[in-house]
Amino acid sequence: MIQGWHGDDYLMLFEERDDAIALTERYALAASLPGHILVGLKGWDDFLLRNSEGHHFTVPTVPHDPRYLAPFDFHVNVDAVLPDERFTNKIKWYIKPIVFGGHPSDPSNMTWLTLDQHVEAVRFWNKVYRDHNKKS
Repeated sequence: MIQGWHGDDYLMLFEERDDAIALTERYALAASLPGHILVGLKGWDDFLLRNSEGHHFTVPTVPHDPRYLAPFDFHVNVDAVLPDERFTNKIKWYIKPIVFGGHPSDPSNMTWLTLDQHVEAVRFWNKVYRDHNKKS
């Protein structure tokens, strides 16, 4: 895994195809974004995805809804990614996700998670999002 700053973005990139496929499954992305594979995280709030044609996209971690897919010009020189020990193996997380009214600049709404904790939180809040939208 490559982690660090690339310009203004903090990136967490999954180098190995097997890791990317495994994490795509762990995050349950195939159900909502079929044909996409997880490449990494951009700025902690967005997934970086690649589709079967090789095009890159971002989508919020919550909700990972196809309506929010945005094209991403993925020109990252991995040798130029600058590690930052303060954030290695940590993922910023909004305790109450923004889509549910959480405020991104409220320090009491932010915590740091491990990758395993992030997988659990993303799955939980995306289920809440899907369940809420089924009722609407």
